[in-house]
Amino acid sequence: MEWIGVVYNDVKEPTDEGWDGVVSEVVLDETLAEGLDGIEEFSHLLILFWMHRAPEAEPVRMRRRPQGRPDMPEVGIFAQRARHRPNPIGVTAVKLLRREKNRLFVQGLDAINGTPVVDVKPYVPAFDAVDSPRVPEWIHRLMERYF
Repeated sequence: MEWIGVVYNDVKEPTDEGWDGVVSEVVLDETLAEGLDGIEEFSHLLILFWMHRAPEAEPVRMRRRPQGRPDMPEVGIFAQRARHRPNPIGVTAVKLLRREKNRLFVQGLDAINGTPVVDVKPYVPAFDAVDSPRVPEWIHRLMERYF
């Protein structure tokens, strides 16, 4: 897998909260700039990234409590959005603030400074939004401090 770009922002260490106000600059390789033509017409994007700072020294636990919180149920790694997973690929829907050539300025990307970008896609409600999604009760508690 090849990275197509890098995230730049003021966040130096991974964190589980407070991403809604973070503005990031996603800089793609200059050879890919024309691939962004027309993206300005979208209000939101999906950014796929490699969570390069996910701990590699310890084996991935297939069951764990989200954020290690004792008030959360123990669930499988694929039932949560944790960064420590078999393939640490992150995906976030972000607000597009503006584009400048090969640079995208976005808000709400939960990736730290220096994170490699795997792909950029436009957010298309027909594909990306679902009517009446069901999530477990603990997700609501987990998200209370996130935004």
